[in-house]
Parts: sequence; structure tokens; C-alpha cells
Amino acid sequence: MEAKKSFDKESDYFNPGPGTLTISFLGHGSLAMELDDFVVYVDAVSDYGIYTRYPKADLILVTHEHADHLDGGVIKTVSKPGTRLVLSPPARNKLGTGEVLRHGETLKIPVPSWKSEIEIKAVPAYNISEGRTHFHPEGRGDNGYLLGIGSLRIYLAGDTEDIPEMSDLGPVDIAFLPMNQPYTMLPEQVASAARRIKPSILYPYHYGNSDTARLLKLLEDEKDMEIRIRKMQ
Repeated sequence: MEAKKSFDKESDYFNPGPGTLTISFLGHGSLAMELDDFVVYVDAVSDYGIYTRYPKADLILVTHEHADHLDGGVIKTVSKPGTRLVLSPPARNKLGTGEVLRHGETLKIPVPSWKSEIEIKAVPAYNISEGRTHFHPEGRGDNGYLLGIGSLRIYLAGDTEDIPEMSDLGPVDIAFLPMNQPYTMLPEQVASAARRIKPSILYPYHYGNSDTARLLKLLEDEKDMEIRIRKMQ
């Protein structure tokens, strides 16, 4: 099946096995993924797309309850009968619907056209810097997600700093790391996290006015890591 292009945004394409994976960069922390005809939204909010023009979702992931990550109106717009909505516990409490996934828990979602599954594992996401911990407190239950899609392992970090748990993720092919202090990470923290995670491809996202050139400079010696800058302010 040929790669689909359903979004008016920049997209990258991957071949993880059963078919083509298209990742479209909606903006900030909002992503769309197409596994051929299977559509996944991550932290989709209205500021970063015209969702009435976009395809309906088979799966929606929400990392946490902040308004730049959880948008009930968008969720309603892109949902259809059978859409799976997977959220952190605080996001579920705020929205009042969906399936909770807690840290360490794994969920498998069938992808019929691939005769395969997406594996979703919830991992911690929180702040550790002095004076910042109230933004995303440890123990509140905010999520990052590890996705197994065909042969690829994709890390969606959510709103976090370079926390110790990143050392325990295992192999990661593609990592999305947030870069927007005071809420998430400085370029130096992203570089430190990337060196521990060692993804083949790193996408900084949620980066606001952060200096992406600084990140590229910090990681210029990482020859086995490709840093891709997309419009994810």
C-alpha cells in the first residue's frame, strides 16, 4: 500500500515492516501517525490543526491533562465508533472517559490491515529541577509512551525532564523529547537524555522559542544519531 498523506503538515515516512508509517508534525506536542489506513493522534489540540478536515482516529493517546495536550473538543471531532482513547490517570479524571494506562502497564491495539498490533507502554514523565516540580509533579501519573510499531520502538516523552527512568527504556529507534524550560527541558538536558536513550532519530518537540541550533551543536559528535528539526514549536 502506498504511503498516505492526509494532513496539511510536514510528514516523515518509515517502513517498519507490515506497511508504511507516516508521522505528521501538527505542532507543539501534537502528532498524527498513519499506519496505512489506521490513524493515531497524540495530544491533539485545536491550535495545531483543522481537525474537521482530518481523518477520524482509530487510536488517540493523551499524555497528561494540561490544555496544550488534552482537548476534549478535538477528541470528540476525530472520534468514531470504535475509536480507542488511552490516557494518563489525571487526564482520564479530567475528561471523564477513556482507558487509563498507568506507568509500567502495556496495552496492545490491533491494526487489522497490518494483521499486527501497536504495543503501548506507559512510562513516567515529570519535572525534577528545583522550582519546576509543580508543573509536572512526580507521582501525579503523567505519561510518556513507548510504542512498538512493527520493527520500530518510538518514545513519546510527553512533558518531562531528563529523569532517571529514561535509562531503563531499552532500545529506542525514534525519540520525541520536549525542549521548553521552565516546563520541560533545556537543550543541555535534551542532549543528556538523548545520549542515554541513544535513538537512531531524535525529534525535539514542544520546543517553543528554545534554541534548536544549540541542541544540534551539543549533539554534533553523535554520529549514530540523526537530529531532525520539524515545526513543533
